[in-house]
Amino acid sequence: MGEWRRRRAAKRIKPGTGRELQPFRWWQPFARSLYSIDLAGWVYTVDVRHRRRFFSDDGKGTVDLYLDGRHHAESKLPAAFPVPGGTIDVADSPFGLKRCHYVTDEGEEGRLVPDRASAEGRREHFARRHPVLSRVIGATSVALLVISVLLLVPQLIEVAFKIPPVAQRFGTFVSPVVLPAWLNTVLSVGAVLASVERALRLRNNWLLDRVG
Repeated sequence: MGEWRRRRAAKRIKPGTGRELQPFRWWQPFARSLYSIDLAGWVYTVDVRHRRRFFSDDGKGTVDLYLDGRHHAESKLPAAFPVPGGTIDVADSPFGLKRCHYVTDEGEEGRLVPDRASAEGRREHFARRHPVLSRVIGATSVALLVISVLLLVPQLIEVAFKIPPVAQRFGTFVSPVVLPAWLNTVLSVGAVLASVERALRLRNNWLLDRVG
């Protein structure tokens, strides 16, 4: 399946224009992701502008690949760019990126290095300087998402079962959890913040990180 996905991804790749890579700006921390890797003396840089997905017809974002500071290729997400010795895999999530890895031909993989000025780079720098506090924040993010799943999802299911076609076919469902509106709002905001924090570390779970 991995090889099949890479063949499909290869069809989405377009040649680059040769334009110069723009430096990361201070106002772009949550609007842009910038990762790089040095392969045999060549620097490959992945540049994702997150706003593009909101202006695209199909709701899918795009990613640009730069080689030594020049635009080398472009692809819709998810992307798999062939590079020396393997591929660079990039995939997005509703809250940022969930994958930006170099995968060798032997199957070994490692994450690319985020730009120091980016939100991902700042989060990584914080983790190096304050490892214990960083782990506490990571654990808190997981806890917030687990709580959101346990408390918010049953309420969402109840709302879904009130839709006439669903109710006629499956009957009704009454959530065992009833929370005040203000607490639902707090949980929703907390889940979004937790998902954003996890995206900064390229952490993603198919269930937890979709609650926000």
